[in-house]
Amino acid sequence: MHYYLGADLGATKTHTLIVDETGRGLGFGESGPGNHESVGYDGMFQSMQDGMEQALRAAGLNKEDITGAGFGVAGYDWPSENEATASVIERLGLKAPYKFVNDSVPGLVAGSAEGWGVVVVSGTGSNCRGWDREHKREGRVTGHGVLMGEGAGGSELMHRCMQVIGYSWTKRIPKTALADAVIAHVGAKDLEDLMRGYTTYEYQVGAEAARIVFRVAEEGDEIARDLIRWAGTELGEMANAVIRQLEFENLAFDVVMTGSMFEGGASLIEPMRETIHKLAAKARLVRLRLPPVIGAVMLGMEAGSMSITPEVRSTINETISMMRNISVR
Repeated sequence: MHYYLGADLGATKTHTLIVDETGRGLGFGESGPGNHESVGYDGMFQSMQDGMEQALRAAGLNKEDITGAGFGVAGYDWPSENEATASVIERLGLKAPYKFVNDSVPGLVAGSAEGWGVVVVSGTGSNCRGWDREHKREGRVTGHGVLMGEGAGGSELMHRCMQVIGYSWTKRIPKTALADAVIAHVGAKDLEDLMRGYTTYEYQVGAEAARIVFRVAEEGDEIARDLIRWAGTELGEMANAVIRQLEFENLAFDVVMTGSMFEGGASLIEPMRETIHKLAAKARLVRLRLPPVIGAVMLGMEAGSMSITPEVRSTINETISMMRNISVR
């Protein structure tokens, strides 16, 4: 019997999963954050090691039993980070071949029907990557949000929200109910106090406030509705950039949507769909309903030269449904 390990290293936690060659889950571990940008490479190693040891104990295995390993790594954004990331994985002492990718990619592998296509991430921030069918060519954006004019996760949505509230205060645009909603959110006295406190960094308005925009839009505020349409269109344009890079325009493929912003539903997803279908009419938009660690363990199988059949994929998915402590990011 062969055994495969997958680890999904996120900004807040790391999930590690071990399965056998049939896809049956044997062991799971949850450990600390694994993004080197926040915890350093030593912190990344500690989280990886803790998660691996938990999963191995639960599975009743040793690390020498692992046949292949896959890692989705938050903060692994550029080829220049390849050597440092590989050196951390080498410290785990695995004897098996392994693959590692940016942490957005396992969501694509887990959520698409055949493990390829495009993934759009919209949570606190946003990102977009794509893989061709053979996993040889990758398409991508920078994933650096406002800095690079890419949107839209919750952070980018609120950045733009505060701009339009400022426009409303200076009477560049009509009044918006977003102003009163954000005033209440931060505890400001009035709109001028909100503008003062926000521009002097006394009042912080981050991604956690994105739900306000969706609520105010549902209540009928047209400016809030326009913001969500803007966000959906931006996410679609990010996907289109990757589609062009990979020359998917005439193919039928999955666009996997992952992240908390998509809980906003059709008001965000439909403008995204319309934008993508103008370029790639056969694209299928699907929500990721499974934790990305599934995709990481499939990468481990790929690293170990195992072919992932629909039956294996189905077994892994069934395993995860029984592990109720694993959540979708």
